[in-house]
Amino acid sequence: MIQGLTIALLSILAVIFLIQGYMDIAVLFMTVLFVMTNMFRYRQMKAQGMDREAKWMRGMAIIFGVLFFVVLGTILI
Repeated sequence: MIQGLTIALLSILAVIFLIQGYMDIAVLFMTVLFVMTNMFRYRQMKAQGMDREAKWMRGMAIIFGVLFFVVLGTILI
């Protein structure tokens, strides 16, 4: 329930900032969205016993986590 609300909130915020023309902030919210969705998928796949797929999702979440800080750095500098 909370996971769905978090994803919905991040999606709405990304679209709002995109419409307002703040592309950098929209991309920042999209990277957080990708981190959250991949982590939720990781936990779900891990619980279902799909270890190989879960490992892939965890890796993708880590990559997008790093990209979040790259985007944040470009916004702040």
